[in-house]
Amino acid sequence: MRLTMLGLISGLFMMGALLTSCGGGGGGGTAESALTVTLNPANGSTQAASPGPFTCTVSVTSVMPPKGVTITVTAEVDGTSTAYYTSSVNNSNTTNTFNITNTPTLQTCVVNVTVVSNTKSTNTYSGSYRYSAK
Repeated sequence: MRLTMLGLISGLFMMGALLTSCGGGGGGGTAESALTVTLNPANGSTQAASPGPFTCTVSVTSVMPPKGVTITVTAEVDGTSTAYYTSSVNNSNTTNTFNITNTPTLQTCVVNVTVVSNTKSTNTYSGSYRYSAK
């Protein structure tokens, strides 16, 4: 009887310790939804040559991070690393439109879009598309 009682008490203490260690503080460990983004023109697309204007619409379709996002849009001639257009915004708007300027004519160009959570910097999205000006 004594052994059974001792075992029962010991088990209760262990369960209490286990429950205490699983409880933990408040809020800091909540997961942030992975960023999902829609581009217009679509990610991975190649647009037909046109006279412009050239716009890029970036829509965050996932839950917006609590501190918003930073969106960076660059445009460069395909095969180069020198951007002729760069713009960056830091906000909580679900839709942002960028007017791409200084597009060289008769060359294939690449628009690169990066979206980074301002709450969790490892939560990112990257996309791109190609276009050209007549």
